[in-house]
Amino acid sequence: MHLLNLGILAHVDAGKTSLTERLLHTAGVIDDIGSVDAGNTQTDSLALERRRGITIKSAVVSFALDDVTVNLIDTPGHPDFIAEVERVLGVLDGAVLVVSAVEGVQPQTRVLMRTLQRLRIPTLVFVNKIDRRGARYDAVLRAVSERLTAAVVPMGTAAGLGTRDARFLPGLGPSALDVLAGLDDDLLTAYVEDTVSYDRLHAALADRTRQALVHPVYFGSAVTGAGVDALIGGIRELLPAAGGDPDGPVSGTVFKVERGPAGEKVAYARMFSGTLHTRDRIRFGEAGETSDAGDLDDLRAEGRITAISVFDQGADVRDDLVAAGRIAKLWGLGDIRIGDALGEPRKTHGHFFAPPTLETVVVPGDGADRRALHRALTLLAEQDPLIDLRHDEVRQEIFVSLYGEVQKEVIQATLADEFGLDVTFRETTPLCVERPVGSGAAVEFNKKDGNPFLATIGLRVDPAPVGSGVGFRLEVELGSMPYAFFKAVEDTVRETLGQGLHGWQIPDCTVTMTHSGYSPRQSHAHQGFDKSMSSTGYDFRGLTPLVLTEALRRAGTHVHEPMHRFCIEAPTDTLAALLPVLTRLRAVPQSTETRGASCSLEGAVPAAHVHELEQQLPGLTRGEGELESAFDHYAPAARGTVPERRRTDLNPLNRKEYLLNLTRRVGG
Repeated sequence: MHLLNLGILAHVDAGKTSLTERLLHTAGVIDDIGSVDAGNTQTDSLALERRRGITIKSAVVSFALDDVTVNLIDTPGHPDFIAEVERVLGVLDGAVLVVSAVEGVQPQTRVLMRTLQRLRIPTLVFVNKIDRRGARYDAVLRAVSERLTAAVVPMGTAAGLGTRDARFLPGLGPSALDVLAGLDDDLLTAYVEDTVSYDRLHAALADRTRQALVHPVYFGSAVTGAGVDALIGGIRELLPAAGGDPDGPVSGTVFKVERGPAGEKVAYARMFSGTLHTRDRIRFGEAGETSDAGDLDDLRAEGRITAISVFDQGADVRDDLVAAGRIAKLWGLGDIRIGDALGEPRKTHGHFFAPPTLETVVVPGDGADRRALHRALTLLAEQDPLIDLRHDEVRQEIFVSLYGEVQKEVIQATLADEFGLDVTFRETTPLCVERPVGSGAAVEFNKKDGNPFLATIGLRVDPAPVGSGVGFRLEVELGSMPYAFFKAVEDTVRETLGQGLHGWQIPDCTVTMTHSGYSPRQSHAHQGFDKSMSSTGYDFRGLTPLVLTEALRRAGTHVHEPMHRFCIEAPTDTLAALLPVLTRLRAVPQSTETRGASCSLEGAVPAAHVHELEQQLPGLTRGEGELESAFDHYAPAARGTVPERRRTDLNPLNRKEYLLNLTRRVGG
């Protein structure tokens, strides 16, 4: 028996969770098929999921299909929860992408398929809802081929579309041989000679599917069960088994973190190599956490596994170990985070989807405990790090990052249901960034020109390529002062760049330390260490923001706003109504293609206006318009088009205020 870690992905409402229920019922894990509408499905276990009828958190359930044990991971379909999907993709052996036979290929379907192809994850396509009125076969199959991937192999045909008697008729047609022969010279030769047997064709299909070169397409209905047996056959025969050497070095990835009944952290991990036992000590953390300044310290944490649960027949059961290829829940790792590597770090692909481009301020209700609110949001950020919790200590405001308005509603409901906290939100605003315009340098010398800190720091800021991150360099000798002082400068540089001159993060730049100096450890006669005469880390942490801010001022920064790439499919005769609205929303159409009665309009639109465009599109296009959008790039923002976000730290822009607040903070 082999193991398969399988993801179920789809655009929202395509029937992904219903298909999961049908698979569990067919495998004998559940006696009755749950309903999303009734709120009693196996994988949507959160009360909020059942109430809203959408998947918010990924869920794992295991079942056997003859000689294959499947760990099935159900993922959210709504684009506001794409971060949850991202965390799952890195642990999959294969996937089933669900498409609606009524709505066809939808915007999120295309986003998911592009990512699956980029990661080369073997994928089957299941066209669901063939029993619904309006279900189509030829049109949907053509849309899959044109909009998702040309390398599709229909695994049969559908009959009785749009009725409860709709069914799937398995069978490989001539198109399968055409697609596969184009990828295999030997098969092409046999094709020409008319000597291709069914077994050879099926073997070629399995081989190319496992290489993610072709995508078999099944039709069916999760509600009636039509086509599901054929899909199960494809899962068993066409998708690859989980790999990994159970005797190799321990290596795994954490893709989900939740809190247990007692508040303890529980990590969901996929093991890629080795075997992890209860009571084992394991190192974990992100790979490559060393600095350009030469930090050789191993910053990875270490913990002892206190309990392990593995997934089996619809439940998670306690076990003494988890081996390569399996997914498990782990207890005992108090500092674990989503994305951490267990044991030997693996090479990763980085982020698959763009980070959030919106943010909002959480406003506590009357009489709400602000500390309790901050604790609750911190717990939520553990489960979804891209919430990116940010606390403004000066104005006592809490900011969270968002993908969209639905996510905001879910956070609000979660705080009310799970923590008893009533909150509202301010208007959602774009999450901008700042980029240096040029180079700028500044220096403060120890005991000179009113410098209140026992430190010399010189910093130069230079622009860096987009996506390169913050680089920290030294133009001074590493041995010129204690390493801890260099580390204090670097850490404070990275922290300070969280808010540039206009209050936005500076994600890409190079900061070079050009001057350094300190007062060596001294004391009065016959007395102990005197910090008023000797430099400490406090001096370097306090002075760095002043020097860096002055260097940034001399370099200059410009605010860039997030832009989404959009594609609108709409009737051609609605174009005249669409264009003025796009102009008002500061969208920039870049290409228009007309195909008879329909047209395709592509361009860029500020992230701040995507939600408004989504809301207005149905009315402008008689309900026939379809919008696909995704973050594409940051563009320079014109004055007045994005809100100015005042700095919310100790404000080194105002030296006197900064020093006064810093003194108050440390109790000086």
